[in-house]
Amino acid sequence: MASLEQKAAVAPKADERIKQVGFLTQLMRRPELGAVAGLVLVIVFFFLTADPTMFSLSGVMTIMAPASQLGILAIAAALLMIGGEFDLSIGSMVAFAGLVFGVILTNFGQPLSVAIVMTMLFAAFMGAINGQIVIHTRLPSFIVTLAFLFILRGLTLVGLKWATGGSTQLRGISDHVKDSPLLGIFSGEALKGAFLWLADHDLIDKFPNGVPKVTGVPVSVLWFVALALLATWILLRTRTGNWIFAAGGDPNAARNSGVPVHRVKTGLFALTACAAALVAIITVLDAGSTDARRGFQKEFEAIIAAVIGGCLLTGGYGSAIGAFFGAIIFGSVSIGLTYTKFDSDWFQVFLGSMLLLAVLFNNFIRRKVTGER
Repeated sequence: MASLEQKAAVAPKADERIKQVGFLTQLMRRPELGAVAGLVLVIVFFFLTADPTMFSLSGVMTIMAPASQLGILAIAAALLMIGGEFDLSIGSMVAFAGLVFGVILTNFGQPLSVAIVMTMLFAAFMGAINGQIVIHTRLPSFIVTLAFLFILRGLTLVGLKWATGGSTQLRGISDHVKDSPLLGIFSGEALKGAFLWLADHDLIDKFPNGVPKVTGVPVSVLWFVALALLATWILLRTRTGNWIFAAGGDPNAARNSGVPVHRVKTGLFALTACAAALVAIITVLDAGSTDARRGFQKEFEAIIAAVIGGCLLTGGYGSAIGAFFGAIIFGSVSIGLTYTKFDSDWFQVFLGSMLLLAVLFNNFIRRKVTGER
């Protein structure tokens, strides 16, 4: 009869792949941890230094309006970065898509529904061209999309002068869309009835005549939240999400495993361009016009928000929710400084410092959890 020592010697070792991991370790593995920690620090900083009205409902909405527009771009940029690529042309795509959208409405007299569909299709086509050039030439996406940054910005200038007879701003768009039933989906504020009910029951601030000081939620905020939830679901719960992580982590291994890497990356470039087109449509309808500087430097801001949110520059790692919080940090700092006594020019310094700290923090946490050196 075998001894206890012999039985212990031949006992199978536990499979490390199913090893139980503690809650703290699981939390540290989340790429959005740095963005959440950064947002907490930003909130504490402004709570101590800013005017209290910053944290009122109107102050929050003032912050969320620009944060949501940037966040739409940042979420798409995060997906593309997880897939292992960059798109530096999305800011210029905002301007160019705004031109296309405005020309279809004003110069060609098409209804809003047609203009939206055509603008989205055109943006997807341009994004797919970016992707195909990167794939077939094997040039870094940084170089290809940097070239398109200048190409699209130049085409926007030329196109606006053609459409307006010499001006770099296209006006009169509001007159062509004022009767469209789709206008409320892409412009203005939503949930106005709910805010009126809250004011009637003294749950939010209102003017002496009973009108709420905040009449609704900017439509861009709803798009922002919906896209963040959808992107997170795709990344964590679908086969497409696994493909995105695989394509960015190790394209050759992913290709050998049956992942359609080229199709995934082309689709991500098209998605990023469509996100830029969505921002263009929202901003053009809100302003009633478009101009050549629309979306200026938004490509860098979107990538910064994605990096703050935990995306690695090397691909294969990141989070849509992290980009969501990264965009809120960006909006909080850019608007929050106006509620303080600090010079608003400190924003650039803070942004660069936040980017550097986020990268260092994410690398430190990842090495601690994975045991890398």
